[in-house]
Amino acid sequence: MKNAFLEYFGSKVRVCVKGKNIERFLKRLANKKIELYEIEYVKYDEINIIISKEAYEKVEEIKTIYELSITKVYGIERIKQILLKNKYIILAFCVGFVLLWILTHTTFEVEVIHTSKEMRNLLQEELSKNGITKWKPIKSYKQVQEIKTTIMEKYKDKIEWLEIENIGTKYIVRVEERILTEEKPNYPIQDIVAKKSAILLRIEGESGEIVKNINDYVKVGDTVISGNIKLNEEIKQQVSARGKIYGEVWYKSTVEYPLSYYEEQETGKKKNVYTYQFLNKRIELFQFHPFENKKIESKTIWKSNIFPISFTYEKQKEIKVIDETYNKEEAIQKATEVAIQKIKDRLSEKEEIIRVQQLKVEENERTIVLELFFAVLEDITDIKPIEPIVIE
Repeated sequence: MKNAFLEYFGSKVRVCVKGKNIERFLKRLANKKIELYEIEYVKYDEINIIISKEAYEKVEEIKTIYELSITKVYGIERIKQILLKNKYIILAFCVGFVLLWILTHTTFEVEVIHTSKEMRNLLQEELSKNGITKWKPIKSYKQVQEIKTTIMEKYKDKIEWLEIENIGTKYIVRVEERILTEEKPNYPIQDIVAKKSAILLRIEGESGEIVKNINDYVKVGDTVISGNIKLNEEIKQQVSARGKIYGEVWYKSTVEYPLSYYEEQETGKKKNVYTYQFLNKRIELFQFHPFENKKIESKTIWKSNIFPISFTYEKQKEIKVIDETYNKEEAIQKATEVAIQKIKDRLSEKEEIIRVQQLKVEENERTIVLELFFAVLEDITDIKPIEPIVIE
């Protein structure tokens, strides 16, 4: 098996031999015990033979009047020729592979998700101290868990829960802040009053005396839940009125909407992608579900000065493309939806739109202008301090 392997990969050459009386030349090779792997007769005074590279040196010594020329090489020599001929391409691919490996094992972004800037800065600093920061090698799962434990032990009074997730070349850090129980506040003596003119639709009283009824019309500053507890029109007790009041509030909204509409909306989905570019062909590496439409911020990592090859790092944001043309009725419907959404965006969970009424429509060459009336169930709770009095 070993000899067969060496024979297969051993260096051989194909030699073209020209001259008179080729048979005499072959007898001379046989006498010198030079092994011939193959003989091909081209014509009466020309043959091709395949011999080992070492044997070729002996043949050179005994060729006398015969003309020899190597037409092809085999085995290791052939491999050497191919490698030498394509050395720059092979070098470029090797360098590219090494760079790609390095880049896929390097941290490019650390995102800490929390509403508090102070908490985000604290975690960024601690992660950096432990080697989780931009341009540093990606940590193993075990190392990440050890870092997580270290941080939580250090900030027991501030951090309730911490998760460090590695996605490609990015770390996403989620944290829940520990909330210490605070003493219950001591409320001052106060009334619950209306902060907007409205028709009362809901009263949620916790303490105090309710002095208005459902469907009553109230103006700004009118007391709905009083902190003065009365009996026979005489104040018997003063408390801090607490509760919520909801009323029907009215708005006018004017919306201008185009009859033809184009928009690119970001979906919120993001990716960090490495791309390989050859000539005009661009290939996203390790991407099995690429974005159909996207915005790209790219940075060239490496580019060959000899061949049209480059590696690029891209920050991609998925976008939804809206390209539509509307008739008047469709534009009115879309404008109504926009106006309703604007109202909904500023409403809380218990607030809602009660009714919508179209007041006026104006059609221009490119847009329609729509005026709408809204009746909204809204939290109209406000407070008004009460001057304490001596109660006998």
